[in-house]
This record gives sequence, structure tokens and C-alpha cells, in this order.
Amino acid sequence: MRGNIIRKLLVAVVIMAPLFSFSDCKKQAKCGCDGDILFTMTDAQATVYFNETGTNITFSTVDNPYSNYNFCNPGEMFPRMKDFKSGDILLVSGQAYWECNFLYQSSNSSYQSYYKVYMIYVTDVRVDMFGKK
Repeated sequence: MRGNIIRKLLVAVVIMAPLFSFSDCKKQAKCGCDGDILFTMTDAQATVYFNETGTNITFSTVDNPYSNYNFCNPGEMFPRMKDFKSGDILLVSGQAYWECNFLYQSSNSSYQSYYKVYMIYVTDVRVDMFGKK
């Protein structure tokens, strides 16, 4: 009798297990500079663009020109860029996050694009001796 109860419990567990283990609910990624870190860049060759006041600094990497990265900390990094021109190829390091508008728009669309937009907290920007224009 005891073996019969254990067998019934095992059958019930086997039947119920997929209901709990394969839930379709996925955690929505946090976006913005205080969100979930997607990846870390180290010395990525990038074409960096900025305005005269340094309030807006963006870049795209040489390897993937279809993705755009916006600095989370342009005020902190702009003084280090005084010797560079907008459009120079520099080496950029930092932690990348989803840009919120891109994330919201892409989550509402079934269309997958090669063009992606990220925010990046830059930890280092320096000249690329081989790629500087």
C-alpha cells in the first residue's frame, strides 16, 4: 500500500513538473544607465561623435556600425576628449545597458532589427594609434 502511494506521488510530480519549470514569463530587462548590465566593452574601436559642450557623446563600433551607443557619463568623459575631434576613431571601454526607448519599441514589435541602441557607462576613452584620422 505504501509503495502504491509513492508511485502515485511520483506520477503526479512528473505530470506537474513541466507546468512549473517551463513558464513563459520572462523577466523584463531593466534599461538605462542604472539597469541590467548587458555586456562589458574593452578597448572597442569606435567612431565617436560629440557636440561642442560635451552634453551628447555617441559612438558606433567599427565592427558593428549599425548599433549606436550613448554615453551615460558625457560630463565626466568630455574633459578627456579635448585633444580629439568629433568623428575620430577611439578605443572605448565600459559597461553597456539597453537604451529605454529602443527597448520599449522593440518589445512592442515582432520585427528584429540589426540596428540596436545602447547606453554605456564609459570607464576609459583613449586614442587608437592605428585608427586615428
